[in-house]
Amino acid sequence: MFFTITMRRTLIYSVIILIIVLFSMNINSCSEDKNDAFSESIKVSLRDVGHQLLLSNQDSTSLVLPIVEIDKYKLSFQKQLSFDPSRLVAIVDSSFQKAELPKYYLVEVVQCADKEIAYSYQMKAEIENTIIPCGGRFLPEGCYTIEVHFFNRTASFFKKNTLLYILIFCGLAFLAFSFYKRKKTPALENTNNEYNTIGSFQFYPNQNKLVKEAIEISLSKKECELLEIFVANPNQIIKRDELEKRVWEDNGVFVGRSLDTYISKLRKKLKDDDSIKLTNVHGIGYKLEVNN
Repeated sequence: MFFTITMRRTLIYSVIILIIVLFSMNINSCSEDKNDAFSESIKVSLRDVGHQLLLSNQDSTSLVLPIVEIDKYKLSFQKQLSFDPSRLVAIVDSSFQKAELPKYYLVEVVQCADKEIAYSYQMKAEIENTIIPCGGRFLPEGCYTIEVHFFNRTASFFKKNTLLYILIFCGLAFLAFSFYKRKKTPALENTNNEYNTIGSFQFYPNQNKLVKEAIEISLSKKECELLEIFVANPNQIIKRDELEKRVWEDNGVFVGRSLDTYISKLRKKLKDDDSIKLTNVHGIGYKLEVNN
């Protein structure tokens, strides 16, 4: 009897694993072809964007340099140029529409010299959620690169394959349930009550909050994760790349100036205590200054 049950379970596991492997292989092969075509479409469109920007500068001779693809698509130029951000928005939108590219993307104009972002905007299919700041303010002549990141491209693909993903999830859940016994979650009261002292604040990382003189200040998940890093490294410079990687990159896609936004929010919540200060170390990162 035991042998029969064991054999039956082994067969079920084998079938589930085989289905998952075959499906994954099919998804990978299809997605690789789509990715190649998608990448080429973007590169052609970005070269068209570069060409139109050069023409707007009365430049018909200098080159649009090869498009670089890493985690973003980077457009660069042989010579310096200046342009109206509104004109850039219109050119990109027109070129991307002709190529039928996704409507969810982020555009950043980066200064070559210091890698600072001179201008950026975010496009979404819903007009009310589109963010296009500072229209009509010309960028002075200089060396710029234009970086484009498509941050919601996988959504439509996922929707088309929802049923298959559900089947895979159910199969994995069945395997996990079969191999592991349920265990009662230990009480977390002591852990939840643990806090770190920051100046006159008590920081409760497990409860996403700050407490000052019995007043609770709520923190978002990202704010809490950032503050945990700073509290663990007081008076030390934390590089931007490290903060972005630990808080965003490992959990999803990092979009634009999110780090600066959350740093600004933390500063406002810590402003009532002059003994602590969240400072910007230009070109490097941030530091939580704590005066003992």
